[in-house]
Amino acid sequence: MEEDFYASIKLKTGEEIFALVSADFETDNMFLVINNPITICPHKNRSGDSGYKVEPWLKTTTEDTFIIGIEDILTIVETKDSEIIEIHNNFVRSISHLKNNRPSLSRKMGYISSVSEAKKLLERIYKNY
Repeated sequence: MEEDFYASIKLKTGEEIFALVSADFETDNMFLVINNPITICPHKNRSGDSGYKVEPWLKTTTEDTFIIGIEDILTIVETKDSEIIEIHNNFVRSISHLKNNRPSLSRKMGYISSVSEAKKLLERIYKNY
């Protein structure tokens, strides 16, 4: 494996991701191992302040390491931009903090009432209104 580096990756699908990358050569195939890939989009709020919107690349998984074949990559550019690297590192820290502080799930979580109890309550509110 080569030394890790931060890079912006443009996939053939059109997606742009930013991640900590290491290249790996296995026989004739080359692939990239990407850690904590994110998407970064410029964002301006209603008051005119600008910043970045940062999201995980894949939103339906909690995994943080992925393998991409070199044939799926359009281009890759190593970056030394300290601002973007710091944004990435802050995101990684916040995600790891969330993973470590998750409460254990139970069947009672989010339970407010049964359908029949909610129906009775809503009917009472409607009649009194």
